[in-house]
Amino acid sequence: MRTTLDFAPLWRSTIGFDHLADLVDSTLRQASEDHYPPYNIERTSEDHYRISLAVAGFGADDIAVTAEQNALIIDGRKPDKAAGEYLYQGIAARPFRRVFNLADYVQVKDACFRDGLLIIDLVREVPEAMKPRRIQIGSGASPSQIEQKKAA
Repeated sequence: MRTTLDFAPLWRSTIGFDHLADLVDSTLRQASEDHYPPYNIERTSEDHYRISLAVAGFGADDIAVTAEQNALIIDGRKPDKAAGEYLYQGIAARPFRRVFNLADYVQVKDACFRDGLLIIDLVREVPEAMKPRRIQIGSGASPSQIEQKKAA
């Protein structure tokens, strides 16, 4: 049994959260799609992440990794070659497209092949201006007291 969610009431009562609603909608659509190739997502440290895709049979020239604003897109396509006669073909070589939605300030640092896996390292680098900072509380006059002194 498949459940369909209606987000129309949410869209009517929010302003500026279109991206969030689209993200939920695309995640629900992806849940029903093909799960090829299989992958892992792991946190390697506080701000470092790794995505590992099992892409046996693909080479570096067969895969394109693209980082867009808040998305990581991985496309794989084997070139058309004269195929031999397979008695059994268990290694999938069909084209695929995987899209990972990235949080703000998450950047792709490296991509490499290792042991039949495409490994993509990500890091979250928040700009210094966006990090929380502690504000020192002074013991001087308040702004309203300063204005009163100027008026006198």
